[in-house]
Amino acid sequence: MGYRDRAKFLPIKSGLNLMNSIQLSLFSSRIDAVCEEMGAVLQRAAFSTNIKDRLDFSCAVFDAEGELCAQAAHIPVHLGSMAYAMRGIVSQFDWQPNDMVVLNDPYMGGTHLPDVTVIGPLFSSGELIGFVANRAHHADIGAESPGSMPISTHISQEGMVISPQYLLKRGVKEALFFDALTNNFQNKDGVFGDFIAQISCCKRGLERLEKLVSTMGDADYLEGLAQLNRYGERLALKALSKIKPGIYCFSDVMDGDGVSENPVPIRVKITVNHQRIKVDFAGTSPQVAGNINCPISVAAAAVYYVFCALMPSNAPTCAGLFRPIAIDAPEGSLLNASYPAAVAAGNVETSTRVVDVIIGALSTALPDEMPAASHGSMNNLAMGSREKGAEWDYYETIGGGMGASSQSLGLSAVQTHMTNTLNTPIESLEMSFPIQINRYALRRGSGGAGLHAGGDGIIREYRFLKPTQVTIISERRNNAPWGLKGGLPGKVGKNSLNGQPLPPKIALVLKEGDVVMIETPGGGGWGAAL
Repeated sequence: MGYRDRAKFLPIKSGLNLMNSIQLSLFSSRIDAVCEEMGAVLQRAAFSTNIKDRLDFSCAVFDAEGELCAQAAHIPVHLGSMAYAMRGIVSQFDWQPNDMVVLNDPYMGGTHLPDVTVIGPLFSSGELIGFVANRAHHADIGAESPGSMPISTHISQEGMVISPQYLLKRGVKEALFFDALTNNFQNKDGVFGDFIAQISCCKRGLERLEKLVSTMGDADYLEGLAQLNRYGERLALKALSKIKPGIYCFSDVMDGDGVSENPVPIRVKITVNHQRIKVDFAGTSPQVAGNINCPISVAAAAVYYVFCALMPSNAPTCAGLFRPIAIDAPEGSLLNASYPAAVAAGNVETSTRVVDVIIGALSTALPDEMPAASHGSMNNLAMGSREKGAEWDYYETIGGGMGASSQSLGLSAVQTHMTNTLNTPIESLEMSFPIQINRYALRRGSGGAGLHAGGDGIIREYRFLKPTQVTIISERRNNAPWGLKGGLPGKVGKNSLNGQPLPPKIALVLKEGDVVMIETPGGGGWGAAL
């Protein structure tokens, strides 16, 4: 039976059957704090630059049915996709205390293969109470190309596919899984260390959540979750009531799929009816040969992100917040791809374009609240070497210009929307890998002009000190980030090798001394310039 049913039968120890607003706020903050502490443990325990420096990870708490209870302010594409897919994942297992499950399969609740999720259950008085989970990006997930972000056409080319399976069974490591880690990865110590860090993260979350449950009592904790979700739904309905009932449409394109540079359309129709929202992606491109496809959970994460941004800042990030929103994408389409479509870039690039089309559609309904398009790409750079005895893997995303709004100029040189990672400090990068950063600067004048100008992008120039394999996956190189209300578009991005232009998506084999420069797009302007 679900937590709402169990709450009827478990004794209420503290008498807080109905929380007042202060108690509910404290309850929500305490669960949020569990997620934040999990993130702190993961960052400090991890081996890889991607986790400890770029903070490419996320942590969350779920109820016994897999509904979201709380999350830290980590990576939107991680958390929204977990919120969408978690119910289906947890229903597959007969959970026991001290179990942990691991997965990265995009077609079974993951996003793309480098993002590996670890889930641990919490039991109290013999009953399953809920789950903690973290998702972290592994630069080495066993792909043939370093950085595990290849220009792929089949998911098998993207690395090791981990279907949902036990990582720990009653606290004991599953030998077959850890043997697979040893046999499939180049940097075995680093990969193993990151998985141990993810286990430690879950254990800390379970300790803190167990303390909260024992302090409150099982029944009050479960009832608190029910009240939190009802409150979240009320806040969502109130926020969405600002949108006038109607149908709002928008379309945009991707710069190609990595196999060709033919534009790939994404279309949305948003129907607003009595504070209920239906987001329909009919008319979007069928899934493509390249790797910009994404599972429906990634598309849902982008939708949730935009609507969450319309909520009050104190809104708890819980399942109730998403209940008024329904999402539909045709099966076999770019945004609901079918196995074995390649998906490595769908998580990082296509998700950002989904944000753009949702904002574009809502700009008709809420003209003074929606910003212009931001740089619209995570500007991915994966690199490394498979030279025996000198193997290394690294992956990073690069910020750009934020779209301007009715309230302000766009910010410059920032990560926007579906990513929330940090830049890698040059000192850390040069100390860890055979790379020299020649230039790291604002790309002046790349933001679109307007009453409020869009933010400027970034110039980042890499000199490679040893032969290196490099993969670039980027967007907004052919189609500019649009402006709103008469604002001009931001400048498209540019990629180059030794001064010669490169396409948006390409795999390269570089020799010592080669220089790659990434110039990221600016954001669109808002309003006609005076």
